[in-house]
Amino acid sequence: QVQLVESGGGLVQAGGSLRLSCAASGSIGNIEIMGWYRQTPGKQREWVAVISRSGRSNYVDNVKGRFTVSRDDVDSVKNMVYLQMNSLKPEDTGLYYCNARSVYRESLNYWGQGTQVTVSS
Repeated sequence: QVQLVESGGGLVQAGGSLRLSCAASGSIGNIEIMGWYRQTPGKQREWVAVISRSGRSNYVDNVKGRFTVSRDDVDSVKNMVYLQMNSLKPEDTGLYYCNARSVYRESLNYWGQGTQVTVSS
């Protein structure tokens, strides 16, 4: 099992910045991909940014150039993943979830409890 705990959400004005953090602990040896998803009312959860164990990252088009995902593989039982969000827009508002998953085993797919990000205009 893997436990994910997010932090860093909050209320910010448009143009501002926030940094989300996610601590992953437990059986993380099989976790290759970590990332962030967000959900807004009435919409499906969408991926925002992901990063592989090798450090390769990918972003949804509407955050490219504004968001940066990074990770720190602290040790064999703890990883951290971050999402630096700059130039925030009201449409970035949502509940942001941390995700950790295996590339090879679909059953190894874990979610955090979510952290709210609200961007005011």
